Amino acid sequence: MSVFVDVHNHVIPQPVIDEVAREPGYGIRIADGRWHGRLVHPLVDEFYDPAAKLRRLDEAGIDAAVVSIAPPAFFYDRPEALGLRVWEAANAGLAEFCGAAPGRLRWFATLPMQQPGEAVRMYREAVAAGCAGVAVATSIAGRRLDEEEYEEFWAAAAQHGLPVLVHPWFNEPHPALDSYYLQNVIGNPVETTVMAERLICAGVFERHPGLRLILMHGGGFLPYQAGRLCHARGVRPELAGAPSPEQIRLAFGQLYFDTITHDAAALRYLVERVGADHVVLGTDLPYDMGLHQPLDTLRSALPEEVVTRVAGDNPCRLFGIGSRPAARPA
Repeated sequence: MSVFVDVHNHVIPQPVIDEVAREPGYGIRIADGRWHGRLVHPLVDEFYDPAAKLRRLDEAGIDAAVVSIAPPAFFYDRPEALGLRVWEAANAGLAEFCGAAPGRLRWFATLPMQQPGEAVRMYREAVAAGCAGVAVATSIAGRRLDEEEYEEFWAAAAQHGLPVLVHPWFNEPHPALDSYYLQNVIGNPVETTVMAERLICAGVFERHPGLRLILMHGGGFLPYQAGRLCHARGVRPELAGAPSPEQIRLAFGQLYFDTITHDAAALRYLVERVGADHVVLGTDLPYDMGLHQPLDTLRSALPEEVVTRVAGDNPCRLFGIGSRPAARPA
């Protein structure tokens, strides 16, 4: 029987909470059971308590999760010394969190991407410590992942062959998005699209064929507007040095897209557009913008055979996860 695996599930390990609570330089305040920073949200126990995380997975019918740091804890805009301290706390905390249930929980490492050389060193340490991949933001506090300084990081990621989850954060400000929560509703898909198309145009996937990226929120607008990029490549001088339309399409073979579209028709199109083998279950739990009954959502859009591939076969293949863990109740 297939194991159902959530690849987009967030934690804030207790060592990170402790670190930011005692050091005002992070700009975070923990009060009234809430995290106060660029984003204010309840600090529910599912963020830091493995038992609570497992209960929530059971309620959702999910066997396992590959957890990643919550985006508000991407401290790329903090001084270097603080960044190193919090990343070390994060990776130790993530490993400890998942050590509570190693058959069901795995972790994405988090890195000081504002220091690319240090990020590569810490990435190698995290691989040795057993991480399942690495999670980074779409923007490194304004610096872009296709910039030359990140070439060493992409080379290391391709060499190790572990997936890289890229989550929107440090979105470019747009005044028209300031109302109605549109900085998230529209801004997050835009950020993912910008990041992915810049990597494609810069030839990152061509240079590193072993690289595998997981894109959040159905890949933003990329699956629906890739044809526009291919067309522009043929008619615009600004793209003369970019990969050909055929190579742009080939980059999709290195991309995986989570299931968070909040719309059955859009999810069906995503599967048709990128292929069922390149869509993976994501929930964004425990945030309120996540999928709280993810399997019901999948089954409303896809045949059961495709649900099994998306929620089970694909993430198991990506992360080398085997048979169903015995710990999950029937």
